[in-house]
Amino acid sequence: MPRNIDISLIRTFLAVAQSGGMTAAAHALSLTQGAVSQQIRRLEGMFDAPLFERRAKTVRLTPTGERLMARAYRLIALNDETWQLMTQPAFIGEIRLGVPLDIVRPLMPPILRRFSQAHPGIQLTLVSDMTETLLAALKNGEIDLTLTTESVPAKGDGLLLSDRLVWMGAHNGEACFKTPLPVSLGSEFCAFRRPALDALSRAGIDWQAICSVGNLESILATVEADMAVAPYLSALVPGNLTAIHPEVGLPALPASHINLRMPEAGSTRLANELATHIRQGFDALRAGRSSLPTP
Repeated sequence: MPRNIDISLIRTFLAVAQSGGMTAAAHALSLTQGAVSQQIRRLEGMFDAPLFERRAKTVRLTPTGERLMARAYRLIALNDETWQLMTQPAFIGEIRLGVPLDIVRPLMPPILRRFSQAHPGIQLTLVSDMTETLLAALKNGEIDLTLTTESVPAKGDGLLLSDRLVWMGAHNGEACFKTPLPVSLGSEFCAFRRPALDALSRAGIDWQAICSVGNLESILATVEADMAVAPYLSALVPGNLTAIHPEVGLPALPASHINLRMPEAGSTRLANELATHIRQGFDALRAGRSSLPTP
């Protein structure tokens, strides 16, 4: 027999998990501590398992609570997305979204699909290019908003994801041991090129450019063929490639940040709506990838 989960209980569960205590969660939710405790007991009764270990005035997630944690974020996001879809006015028009070449394929399809399904009356035009080019297009009004890959995180809700750069190579590859080091770096405007070259320079490692184009597929092809190594976001390394182990001796790379940039002169309602979908999509990504490394 199907069972239904009360979303309000999930919200209370997240408030307790995030605040570390029933009292703090009660203040955040404008409830009494007794009401919060009762809702947590109801949720534990529903799953027939404890979700928290009570210790004095603090609580810790049990293994069952940890399993629920990531799914809880997705439940809340889907609930809020559905509510917004069913209550908001229909949007009609055209919007132009910029997305860097290095993240468009691995990250954007689910977000774009959900937005298109939610707003069939909007014509979404995707412009994919290097971050520097996209920022210039945003400034010139050629696109309405853009994602970027940058070394500096945006402030507030402009930061979508932070991740460290790693060297990726072929499984059981030999390219990482060669001298000079064969490297696929993309074009001069690639956001990962300068951090990689700076790291190699500081480490005194001689290198040789194998692929110097802006096409990500070309870079991935040379790496898969074990012709070269390349810098890439650790969370996005394809399954047919691997992050090179630090023991190999390649220099550590810094963090990189995926930001959402809006026009300085103010954005349209359509741009704001798409920005909301993008933020929700990245929230779901972080929740579903709780193992994402901290940069």
